[in-house]
Amino acid sequence: MDNGRIKCLGLACSPRLNGNTSILLEKVMEGAAAAGAATEVVRLVDFSVAPCRACDGCFTNGKCVVKDGAADIFTKILEADRIIMAAPIFSMGMNAQAKALVDRSQQFWATRYVLKEPVIQDSHLRPPRRGIYISAAGTNLPGVFDGALRTARYFFKMLDIQWDSSYCFPLTDKTGVINSNTEALETVFQAGTLLTSGGSNAS
Repeated sequence: MDNGRIKCLGLACSPRLNGNTSILLEKVMEGAAAAGAATEVVRLVDFSVAPCRACDGCFTNGKCVVKDGAADIFTKILEADRIIMAAPIFSMGMNAQAKALVDRSQQFWATRYVLKEPVIQDSHLRPPRRGIYISAAGTNLPGVFDGALRTARYFFKMLDIQWDSSYCFPLTDKTGVINSNTEALETVFQAGTLLTSGGSNAS
C-alpha cells in the first residue's frame, strides 16, 4: 500500500519504446489511476537483466547470486499490490527481455519450494496480490499466445500473485497499430479499473 492506496506496478517488457503492449499497459495504468491506485511503470530495457545461470545458488537463502537490475525490479514487484505484465510475442513465445526476468524468478521458486518460506514477508500488503497479463502478436496463428500465457501464469505463481485475467491481441505487428483499436483500449482501461477496485474479469 502507498499511503492507503493500492500500489499498482506495470512491467513494460517490450524492447520498443512505443510498442503496442506498452500502449496497452499505459491504458491499464490509466484505468488503475482512475480507480485511485498509485501507479508506476518499469521498462525492462532500462535495466540490465542477465539470464539465469542455473547455478542453484538461490537454494541456500532464496537470493540470486547475480547482481544486476533484476534485484531492483523484484523489489518493486514484492512491494506492489497489483502487477500488470505487458509482453509481446516473439517467435511464438514471450519476448526475450520478459523471459529473462521470468527465469530469474527461480529464486522465489526456491524460497517457496526448497526453503519452505513465504515469498511475501510484508504484512501490510492486502492479500491476495493480483495481476493481469497483456500481450500482442503480429500473427493470428493457432496457439500464438499459448506458450506465453503458461509462462506468465507460472511467473505469477512463483511470486505469489493471484492470476486475475489476460488480454491478448493478435494481428498487431506494426508499431502503434493498437491505437486504432478503440475497443481494445477501452477493454484494458476497464481491466485496470477492475483490478484496482476489487472487481475481476478472470480468464
